[in-house]
Amino acid sequence: MKSKEKDLLTEKLKNIVANMPEQPGSYQFWDADGTIIYVGKAKNLKRRVSSYFHKEVDRFKTKVLVSKIHDISYTVVNSEEDALLLENSLIKKYKPRYNVLLKDGKTYPSICVTSEPFPRIFKTRNINRKTGTYYGPYSNQGPMFAVLDLIRKIFKPRACNMPMTAERIREGKYKTCLKYHLHLCDAPCVGRQSQEVYLENIQKARQILKGNTRELILQLQEEMMSLAAQLRFEEAEMIKREIAMIENYCAKSEVVSHTIHNVDVFSITNDDHKKSAFINYMHVTNGSINQAFTIEYKRKLDESDEELLALAIPEIRKRFNSDAKEIILPQEIEWTLEGVTFTIPQRGDKKHLLDLSEMNGKQYKVDRLKQTEKLNPEQRQTRLMKELQEALKLPKIPYQIECFDNSNISGTDAVAGCVVFKGMKPSKKDYRKYNIKSVVGPDDYASMKEVVRRRYSRMMEEDTPLPDLIITDGGKGQMEVVRQIVEDELHLDIPIAGLAKDNRHRTNELLYGFPPVVIGMKTDSELFHVLTQIQDEVHRFAISFHREKRSKHALHSELDDIKGIGPKTKDILIRQLKSVKKIKEASLEQLTEIIGASKASMIHEYFHKSDQ
Repeated sequence: MKSKEKDLLTEKLKNIVANMPEQPGSYQFWDADGTIIYVGKAKNLKRRVSSYFHKEVDRFKTKVLVSKIHDISYTVVNSEEDALLLENSLIKKYKPRYNVLLKDGKTYPSICVTSEPFPRIFKTRNINRKTGTYYGPYSNQGPMFAVLDLIRKIFKPRACNMPMTAERIREGKYKTCLKYHLHLCDAPCVGRQSQEVYLENIQKARQILKGNTRELILQLQEEMMSLAAQLRFEEAEMIKREIAMIENYCAKSEVVSHTIHNVDVFSITNDDHKKSAFINYMHVTNGSINQAFTIEYKRKLDESDEELLALAIPEIRKRFNSDAKEIILPQEIEWTLEGVTFTIPQRGDKKHLLDLSEMNGKQYKVDRLKQTEKLNPEQRQTRLMKELQEALKLPKIPYQIECFDNSNISGTDAVAGCVVFKGMKPSKKDYRKYNIKSVVGPDDYASMKEVVRRRYSRMMEEDTPLPDLIITDGGKGQMEVVRQIVEDELHLDIPIAGLAKDNRHRTNELLYGFPPVVIGMKTDSELFHVLTQIQDEVHRFAISFHREKRSKHALHSELDDIKGIGPKTKDILIRQLKSVKKIKEASLEQLTEIIGASKASMIHEYFHKSDQ
């Protein structure tokens, strides 16, 4: 854009802002192509829109948005609540590129109660308000199937999808199906259940779907007592069983306090990079949670938690048809809703509800991360490497990690192992075994020095890529001996960390630096688990090598000391003569028959040297 055109555009926009009213409403920014690129809300339109054009705007993304604006329009409304709802409606309609992106949960199922003369109740993922009333959506399908199962057992709504009407029933257009014979339907299609009774049952099912189970139980108890007074004991017993099933269902739901009724709860959880936010919603009726849902919002302009909550609250309440007069929040927000109280609890049952909502938001965040990383495993490995880099303040990402361990019994059969992890995965072709050569007796520090010296001297000679991080299986002592070889002797700049154990021989600390300091890391974190897996792997590798060497040593016999006699010959002799003692006692002729003259002569000569 030329300088003159830019000045004219700036003047035009300033003129629009200067003439905007100081009233609540929604504003829209348009680009050069006549497309809405951003929709916002304001308590004071003039003050809010003018703030975009202040020189001190520090958010880069906001500056980019402002540079794209070619026109501004606005709509004045009567209240803050109307401004919230209008903004939400316009965002849904125009989907502006710079507005928060809602990761909609349309794929989650809901329960539909149709608006037919004989309504059906079923789960669906397709929402069409003309079809009937929808309850949900259910992000966790377990509770949805539980409530559907309860409704089917007690109220037996029809499962067929025939266009059933009272006239067609009177005309005898239908026949009973298998569901009737299995006692899963009371056959209203042939008049065995009246339309009035059927609709009463559907109304009771609606009460369960709304979470009004206490009122329903009281209603059923009155019916039961009335039937018992009329000596209709069988019918009263059936209702008693229905009450028991509803109470059993209620016992499995989260009950906070029976004094809390018709309350909405919202909490917000950010992802690690604050690019997305997870807003959890719960609706509480009669002290129990009957609706819970989490929605992911993608930030576009580094929106604050308060801005996201202000956007989400009217959107989610509209989706769930909530008319709750109290909303529990983790923080104050600038916006208000008419007739609704905002509560930020510090203790008690309401605080417990907020904590529960936050826990669900965090769990959803973890589930989303796992789902993403399952589809792209490299993403998880990169994340863990970056976490380790940040924790240790490493100059580069630790792609190649090496770990050492010694193994011996009182200094005998001393060996060591080195395992290599690349991209947080074991690279077994790079594992190395070492027989300790220069150390006599059980000296772990001297053994570690020998192995590290041999490992990195050879890598330097062969010009092999050196590791980005060395992890020692031990505390400060092991770290120091490795440092002496790597830094002082070989003059290499390789970061060294250590995994230290507690009194019960459990790894509980990550050490780094010289002098070593404890790195603040939760022992139940994913990264710490991966580090301990590296430690466990080097233990396994070194011990396996030690056992292998020890078993070979234990199976050594005098036959192994005879030159020219290999494993196959030894096996043939053991199979035929059963023991080394009998091989010694065997004559030359016997041995020749088994293994031939040449090898028989070697063995006979070896065992009868003293006789000669």
